[in-house]
Amino acid sequence: MSGKFPKISLILGGASSGKSAFAEQHVLKSGRKPVYMATCTADDGEMQARIRRHRERRDGRWRELEVPLELASALGWIAADEIVLVDCMTLWLSNLMEAERDIDEALALFLRQMQACAQPIVLVSNELGMGLVPETSLGRRFRDQQGKINQSLAKAADVVTFVAAGLPLTLKGKLP
Repeated sequence: MSGKFPKISLILGGASSGKSAFAEQHVLKSGRKPVYMATCTADDGEMQARIRRHRERRDGRWRELEVPLELASALGWIAADEIVLVDCMTLWLSNLMEAERDIDEALALFLRQMQACAQPIVLVSNELGMGLVPETSLGRRFRDQQGKINQSLAKAADVVTFVAAGLPLTLKGKLP
């Protein structure tokens, strides 16, 4: 733990559940300078509009970094008085799969770097395992990999919160 603020927080939820807004509020409670690590890429007009809405919700206090793949090394860019928000781990997985990276290796490296990072880290991730079984083998592989990532992150986290309909449910630890 970093003072009273958790060293690692994981915010889970479904799509459009309010998890990103909740995570941003959580970060701002720390009193540290916030850094937003975005894993998405603006590949189309819909994603560009989504990114714009997320940015409008935040003010000028946030330092923004676009990190679609190299999350582990990006943790080295964080100053001592900052706090990191990574949004989101699900898009990171998608980027890794598209780039044909070794997911287990990337996750292991990220977990090591996250543990070594002195600054607090807040992670946002989608909970995918609560819906229908995907029709394709790629969809099932993605769902299973996301579940594995979420379990690894939850094990490493001091606090795990599930957000549904904008309402938080604490699964592990205690929020400040």
